[in-house]
Amino acid sequence: MLRSLQRLIARVMKLRPVRVFLRYSEKNGPILAGGLSLTALYSVFAGLYVGFALLGLSIESNPDLKDAVVSTLSSSVPGLIDSGHDSGGAINLDALFKSRVLGWSSIIAAAALLVTALSWFASARSAVRAVFDLAPDTTFFLLLKLRDLGLVVAFAAVTVASAAISVFSTSALTSLFDLLHIDNRSAFAKAIGHVIGLLIVLVIDTLVLATLYRVLLAVRIPWQRLLTGSLLGGLALGILKVLGATIVGGAGKNPLLASFAVILGLLVWFGLVCQVILIAATWISVDMADHGQTATATARRQGTIPPGRHPRPRVRPIARLR
Repeated sequence: MLRSLQRLIARVMKLRPVRVFLRYSEKNGPILAGGLSLTALYSVFAGLYVGFALLGLSIESNPDLKDAVVSTLSSSVPGLIDSGHDSGGAINLDALFKSRVLGWSSIIAAAALLVTALSWFASARSAVRAVFDLAPDTTFFLLLKLRDLGLVVAFAAVTVASAAISVFSTSALTSLFDLLHIDNRSAFAKAIGHVIGLLIVLVIDTLVLATLYRVLLAVRIPWQRLLTGSLLGGLALGILKVLGATIVGGAGKNPLLASFAVILGLLVWFGLVCQVILIAATWISVDMADHGQTATATARRQGTIPPGRHPRPRVRPIARLR
């Protein structure tokens, strides 16, 4: 019985999901994700203020786009937007649309957004590269900041684009149902619309994660490995979004925490999202190793790491020091 149990444990330990979580823990993934979640919480408030100050008028003038943007933000970050229907969000929607880009508060928010967003991407770069056993990126820091600024702009553009895609897909689906003489309010039509919406979100999340890993690592990852890990991360993010209201709302059930339940719920949410990002990166790293590939070897071929240089300084064991 003991030998059978040992064989069973050995088989379980060889499973890729188990090895991924072991490596994730070995690289202090939960601690890194916790730090990333705090920075993400700081930057999202400033980002919303600046974004609505710049685009609030054009968004508000288009009711369909407005509803799509609010829906996208509410599903991406549950508990963030208070739509005024006892949703209990952290930010009032009407106050966002009243923001003005030329005010001092907008300038301060823009500066805060720039600092916190760039800080998040810098921290994410260090965390993802640590998972892949890569040394810190030695690229000139101004070029790194410009690269991170490009990611900030790209993420903002993706948010608006996903809302626009939602409006377009809804309109196209409505036209298709009318052509097929299917009631748009029927349960079948609603189910089809919900499934298509989830598939669109999955595709966008997968592409966003793949782009994020590729830019942060600055290493060419085989596209099969990259897309597989990004797809798993996108699926996990989709599950979190479906369960978002339950996850965020659970923080307010404790009466001792009711006064700051929204902020606590957002911290829990961003913590889970950052965990998914790093776990998916760990999956890609383990997947590459299983196929005889490493990011370090790829970086050496690209010239990012000089030949013969170890990606991290070797530390002598304590026993030898004694």
